[in-house]
Amino acid sequence: MALGAAPVTAAQAAPAGRDTASYLDPRLPVEQRVRDLLGRMTTEEKIGQMTQAERNSVEADQGRITTLALGSLLSGGGSTPTPNTPQAWADMIDGYQRRALDTRLHIPLLYGIDSVHGDNNLVGATVFPHNIGLGATRDPDLVREAARITAAETRATGPQWVFAPCVCVARDDRWGRTYESYGEDPDLVTRMETSIDGLQGDRPGDLARPDRVLATAKHFAGDGDTTYGTSANGAYKLDQGVTITDREHFRRIDLAPYVAAVREHGVGSIMPSYSSVDWTEDGVGNPVKMSASRELLTDVLKQKIGFDGFLISDWDAIHQLPGDYATQVRTAVNAGLDMFMEPYSAPAFEQTLLAEVRAGRVPAARIDDAVRRILRAKFRLGLFEHPYTDRSGAAAIGSPAHRAVARQAVAESQVLLKNEGRALPLRAGQRIYVAGVNADDIGNQAGGWTVTWQGGSGNTIPGTTILQGIRQNAPQATYSADASAPTEGYDVGVVVIGETPYAEGVGDVGNGHTLNLSDTDRATIARVCGAIRTCVVLDVAGRPQIITDELPGIDAFVMSWLPGSEGAGVSDVLFGKRPFTGRLPVTWPRSEAQEPINVGDKQYDPLFPYGFGLGTRH
Repeated sequence: MALGAAPVTAAQAAPAGRDTASYLDPRLPVEQRVRDLLGRMTTEEKIGQMTQAERNSVEADQGRITTLALGSLLSGGGSTPTPNTPQAWADMIDGYQRRALDTRLHIPLLYGIDSVHGDNNLVGATVFPHNIGLGATRDPDLVREAARITAAETRATGPQWVFAPCVCVARDDRWGRTYESYGEDPDLVTRMETSIDGLQGDRPGDLARPDRVLATAKHFAGDGDTTYGTSANGAYKLDQGVTITDREHFRRIDLAPYVAAVREHGVGSIMPSYSSVDWTEDGVGNPVKMSASRELLTDVLKQKIGFDGFLISDWDAIHQLPGDYATQVRTAVNAGLDMFMEPYSAPAFEQTLLAEVRAGRVPAARIDDAVRRILRAKFRLGLFEHPYTDRSGAAAIGSPAHRAVARQAVAESQVLLKNEGRALPLRAGQRIYVAGVNADDIGNQAGGWTVTWQGGSGNTIPGTTILQGIRQNAPQATYSADASAPTEGYDVGVVVIGETPYAEGVGDVGNGHTLNLSDTDRATIARVCGAIRTCVVLDVAGRPQIITDELPGIDAFVMSWLPGSEGAGVSDVLFGKRPFTGRLPVTWPRSEAQEPINVGDKQYDPLFPYGFGLGTRH
């Protein structure tokens, strides 16, 4: 779009004539507009609305957006414009939108992105702690505010839809997505679903505001409760595995957060999991992929729970179903999936589904139901009136006010697990020796899903590291990443250990990962804690790590989770500017072999129980 050119809305693009299209009249009720538009659409146009492609599949030939009548595009992890700036994002998405409005009925495009802890694909955005840290805060109001900021920063760059929040219940910390969960207790997860309100707004009309986005509850359902070793995806162990359970356990643990997401928060979309469910009532050994489960997608979620939004498949998820591609498409549509994330298979998907409809194997009524749900979301978002990016909020992206909220979230997420001899809080006048790579690596403290899918170590985003936060309080603090610098003459040693970034099943324990500390971290703890009178250890990780043997030699131990861009929030509690108030959202095991271990287990003997957390005076 040329600079200064006035963008054309869907209404302005519509053909003139005596038959004024009711669907373009914003004064009419949404359902009436949906009904009118649906009645004007061909089967091909309807199927186009059910199709989502990755932006890279159309970037070289953006006319495909028009010819395929695509209903949606997405950016996969790391799929960003160059340069990765708010303006470049908005320009890119507005360009795609112009192509969508070139279609016969001028139906605007819905653009989705993984803003799972802030607008984390954008360099310069405010990056919040991952969900497990937010679960440790036990602060639903703060979680709502973090999500509101995420929505505002995301929508100001173009996307109107986010694949968040993850409302899975993490029942096995060996899972590579543990940090995407608010915790192991479905009641805690449900309490934190204020994030949906922060993203979408508190009232139905809020969704059309330029600082709100459509939310996605994921991954329906049971993806945090799979059995170790059941994944059919390469070297994964838990992710995309099988939830072996009875229906009552499934209802109480895995399904409960979705009931609240729909009935209490009105979530606009839901993403079914890659995982399968194998009901024990009829004997183990016949698992059904979630994308194929009409029982759960249609009978339970849509009919019993009353979900009126739309279901979006995960990345290439239907390709994991049995049978040839036509069978996969037919099975998933008839099970209840509405929109299909077919990143690089959009043309084949549309042709295949059209053939299935014409052959009578997919009912026209099922197609209409799917498209009705998708159009409903687009009307509620106000896309027909305002299809292009409202950039007025771009100046606030990564602003001091937004980062202050993230810093508060970091501080509230810190969980103090041991504090002997009042080792904490630290005092500015103490001579402090800091060690450990994770003390000064903002990429590690942000974790996966940061700029790229897997995240990365190093200086990946702007913000403050934990070391920088410490030096805001104690400017003379010494730093030695490997603790090779002399340790004599210091009052306190602070060792920052932990993980390096990973995402999804890549991070499953047994797939190159372990809950055990690295040899380097163990050696650093031994060197510093063996030489300096008072020793504090911080763990920067997406899940508990095995610290059982090292704990006796440590004076204070803090779980810092994956704090994101505002490492100074860690130092706020270390130095007593804020009190320690965080509590464990998951049970802390004594050994890796104890997993899975969860509160309520008959034999429950953890190192630290669920909900544990010491306090300090403010």
